[in-house]
Amino acid sequence: MGGFKNEQRHLQRRGKVFHFVSYEAHDAIPSKKVQAMPATWFLISANNRWPAIPHFPEQDSQEVDTLLAEWLEEHVFAAKANIA
Repeated sequence: MGGFKNEQRHLQRRGKVFHFVSYEAHDAIPSKKVQAMPATWFLISANNRWPAIPHFPEQDSQEVDTLLAEWLEEHVFAAKANIA
């Protein structure tokens, strides 16, 4: 029986390297107030993880890199511009 295999991507943007890891989908656990989540790419930084984009195993790696770069621009760099 084959299980989910985590994937990792490292993207360099604006002089920084960003580490993304894919995680398997999981069902909700109402007793622990955990919501269901589809398979997702997460940004990993400072011992934390933030959901980024959906993970589709059949997706081309170049397309994944493009989508993750767009996510960084919208959620990381845009947020920093709003703080300044």
